[in-house]
Order: sequence, then structure tokens, then C-alpha cells
Amino acid sequence: MKVSVAGLMIALGLLLVPRAAGAGQAENVPRVGVVLQGGSYYTMLDGLRDSLKALGLPDGQRVALVVRDAKGDLKAAEAAAQALERERVSLIVSFGTSVSLVVKRATAQVPIVFTAGSDPVARGLVQSMAKPGGRLTGVHYLSADLTAKRLEILKELLPRLRRVITFYNPINPSAQAAARSAREAGQKLRVEIVERHLPSVEALRATVRGLKAEQADAYFFLPDAMVISQAQSIIDAANAIRLPTMAIDLGLAAKGALVCYGVSYREVGREAAPFVQRILAGTDPRDLPVQAVDRLWLVVNLKTAKALGLTIPQSILVRADEVIQ
Repeated sequence: MKVSVAGLMIALGLLLVPRAAGAGQAENVPRVGVVLQGGSYYTMLDGLRDSLKALGLPDGQRVALVVRDAKGDLKAAEAAAQALERERVSLIVSFGTSVSLVVKRATAQVPIVFTAGSDPVARGLVQSMAKPGGRLTGVHYLSADLTAKRLEILKELLPRLRRVITFYNPINPSAQAAARSAREAGQKLRVEIVERHLPSVEALRATVRGLKAEQADAYFFLPDAMVISQAQSIIDAANAIRLPTMAIDLGLAAKGALVCYGVSYREVGREAAPFVQRILAGTDPRDLPVQAVDRLWLVVNLKTAKALGLTIPQSILVRADEVIQ
């Protein structure tokens, strides 16, 4: 079937606007904006959809999720948030601390449900966990606070570890704080932290392409949404030069990371759904205390270990919540 250029442009345009209601779908379905950075954050989106469905709000029937993927670009996230508010969505869900801060700054009135891996009070998202005090509330999950522990686990797994390399955007306050924690932990463990400050996705991709085995003994993820959006390419590049990786999102272990320590991103997304439900029902965000996701998982990928020529210490294996064969 032939498609005209005009028809193609119309089709492409439809990708940039909210999904239309399906046959038989009720009119005036509430529209909920979602701003994310791609990559692992789609796991949070999956969790959000799963939980909304369980709450009687299946996407495309009782609610319409308007997803905007900024692909690691905070300026794009800002523009997306502004556009969603102009489109009068009922609320915006923002995944990740840096994205949530941008969405807050970029909007004036729309309620926001955030997920944040850093302290939302310290980062200025809410006034307190119990009383958010504004138009934002959401989920706090442990991530930045686990930086030192992740380095300890990596050192235990790789006793000869001397240098780890990490990438992050230097304007990201959560990443800056995590980098400080990594340096402090590194001094105690006698591990040097090789930091690469990358202000854009383009700079990150170029650095990933130039990654060399002699630069470090392992790659260490910090909580930076831009970097996490490109996590798969980092893991693939590291594995290609036999460089072990310590990741944040548990799902990355199944995608080739050697080890992950953190929370389930899917569970974080699930925990965001009740906020969406209650705000759509008329509850003010200021009256919804921030919820915490603090169930931690240690996941080891033995397949990756074998490919890298590594033997995982028994002390790690017995503590692992999941071992990927």
C-alpha cells in the first residue's frame, strides 16, 4: 500500500500527541502526563501501568497516559512538562529526581507525582515527607544513599579493584552528592574514582564509544537519569572490553550488568499509581505523604561473570537475592 508524504507526516504527528480514545472508550477520560528519560525508566512505567490496572484504571480505558520520553535530555524534559501543562493534563508523573526537579520548575499549577532516588526534602521537591506542602508528592526510593554500599560490594566481589570509572552530568545535584559519597567510600577502600563529567547525551555516547579497558577495573553507575537512560549501551561497551559493571536498576542485571544493588524500578512505578488514583479522585497532593520503597535487592549475573573470566565470591552468592545463570 502506498502512503503519501502528507499522510506520513500526519502519522508521525500523531506520535507526538496523546493517544486517541479507542472504540467504545468513554469520553473525557482523564489524561495523565508522564515524563521520563527512557532506558530503565520504562520499567517504572510498566509498574505504573500494572498498578493502575489493578486499581481499576487501565491505560487507554479509564485513564490515558501521555508519555513523553526526553531521551536523557533535561531541556527536552522541561519542554515536555510545559507542553503537558498547556494541554491541560490532569497531572504529571515524573520519573527520577533530576526530571522531577525540572518538571516542578517548568510548570506552575499541574499536580505532580514524582519518583525520586534522592531525598525529596533535601532536593526541594517537598517540604516534608509527611506533609509535602505543595502540588508535589510521590515515591522516594533508595538509590543515592546506597552509593557507598555499592562500592563496598563491588570491592568484595573484585578484591583487586583499584580504579572505577563513572559518568555523570555535573549539573545534576543528585549525581554530585553521590559522587562525593563514592569518593569518600573510595578513600576508605583504597579505590580511585575516575569521574567523567558529561553535559549531554551526545558527549556521553562519544565517551562510551571511547571506553578503554586500561581506564579502570570496573564501571560504576551513579544515580543520574541521563546516564541511566543510556545504561544498555554502557553495559554493552563495558562487556566488550571485559569491564565489570555495578548497576542501580535491578533489570540491568538481566541485560548484562555483572551486579546490581538497589530497589525494583517496577515496584517504584507500582507505588506511584495510588497517588495518581487519589489525585484524580480529588485529593490534594499536599495531603498525601511521600511513600518510601526501601526493599533492597542484590542481583548477580553469573553468565556475565563467566564471559568476563570472573569467579564470584561465595560471600556474595549467599547474600544475593537473585542469581542469573
